[in-house]
Amino acid sequence: MKIFAVGRNYVEHIQELDNERPDEPVIFSKPETALVKKNNPFFYPDFSQDIHFEGEIVLKVCKNGKNILEKFAHKYYDEIAFGVDFTARDLQSKLKSKGLPWEIAKGFDMSAPISAFYPKDHFGNLFNLPFSLKQNGETRQQGNTGLMLFNFDHIISYISKFFTLKQGDLIFTGTPKGVGPVKIGDTLEGFINEQKVLKVEIK
Repeated sequence: MKIFAVGRNYVEHIQELDNERPDEPVIFSKPETALVKKNNPFFYPDFSQDIHFEGEIVLKVCKNGKNILEKFAHKYYDEIAFGVDFTARDLQSKLKSKGLPWEIAKGFDMSAPISAFYPKDHFGNLFNLPFSLKQNGETRQQGNTGLMLFNFDHIISYISKFFTLKQGDLIFTGTPKGVGPVKIGDTLEGFINEQKVLKVEIK
């Protein structure tokens, strides 16, 4: 199983991190050891002092595909979830400043808590889908898939140019503005529409 993720897919998030707006999807990956399932806790690692949450909608690939045309991309995912792309922001900033890859800042163990998956029509229109993240009961992120620079179908098509997608692969599709640090004792909750689908305690 492969885990792909899309960076810089919401304009206001690009602006809050003072990044350049991309012309094509920015793709990176996480290993399977990054996954945290079943609302298990996230244990704060000792190699970072600045772990940030990034709430996202996650797609699950339902069949194998390569060089998928965008008009057929909807046939290649049938379930969605809410995920958190934890980022060691201090490590990422240090590596980016040197022009080095920042995979360790994104792909470390337990950096990808994920909810259960739901049929993609469970929440209504996928291309106008609200989602949000709360930290200790306060809303920190509010997103809508209608504000994506690159929608789900475009992402599927784009990734499949470079990598063969296989059944069970996951794709984190980007985070809206409002990302921020977590600390031990925090609780994060993820919502799709108004339905709470994920709870993560920071320990």
